[in-house]
Amino acid sequence: MHLTELNTECLLHLLSFLDKDSRRSLSLTCRRLCEAYLEPGLWTLLRFGSPGELRRDNFVLGAALRHLAICWHSSRVKVCNVEDWMKTSFQKDLCREHEGLVSQFLERVCHTCPNLLSLTLSGCGHISDGDVVGVLRSCVRLRQLRLENCSRVTDTLLQAAALHGQSLEEVRVDFCRNVTRSGLQALRERRPDLLLGAERSAGMIPDTRPEDRPQARRALQKVLLFV
Repeated sequence: MHLTELNTECLLHLLSFLDKDSRRSLSLTCRRLCEAYLEPGLWTLLRFGSPGELRRDNFVLGAALRHLAICWHSSRVKVCNVEDWMKTSFQKDLCREHEGLVSQFLERVCHTCPNLLSLTLSGCGHISDGDVVGVLRSCVRLRQLRLENCSRVTDTLLQAAALHGQSLEEVRVDFCRNVTRSGLQALRERRPDLLLGAERSAGMIPDTRPEDRPQARRALQKVLLFV
């Protein structure tokens, strides 16, 4: 029996074992496989290994999506997490190639994926609170929000999770250095039912801009005077 002679259920089952590139390649061979490729049931889960993968036309984004993960584990992640005012010209050039990709993709998710249940973002150093808050507002069924090594995420996101995350069951903000203990405590108080995790986040050193340093130095001097 030829592949195209299989019924839709069997065909989708076989395609589910393939990666996105292989699915896309098969879809270009004939109309039958193209129809299977576009079948919403094939795209309930999407995983991306880098922001660059978001540029590829090898996936279907739609209302069938339930679980989304963008996890970038690369040496370049360290560059992304450097404060903008500290980056060299070379580092800025590296970031310029991909800095808006995840934000733009999440905006698409807001408009096309209302049934999303879980969102995982790791190593996405350029996303802001607003990018994730938009998902919380649009995907009201979201149950799990897991962020790791996202340096621009702050307590603003935690406040939004309490306000807009009616369906949230779990929130993790691991290695997010601009999240504070007070922000985490406020979320615990407002949502005691929530499974909340923050490994190595509130204890890390938050970003400090150059203009903030004199004030921090004066505060430290006052403390030292009374020691």
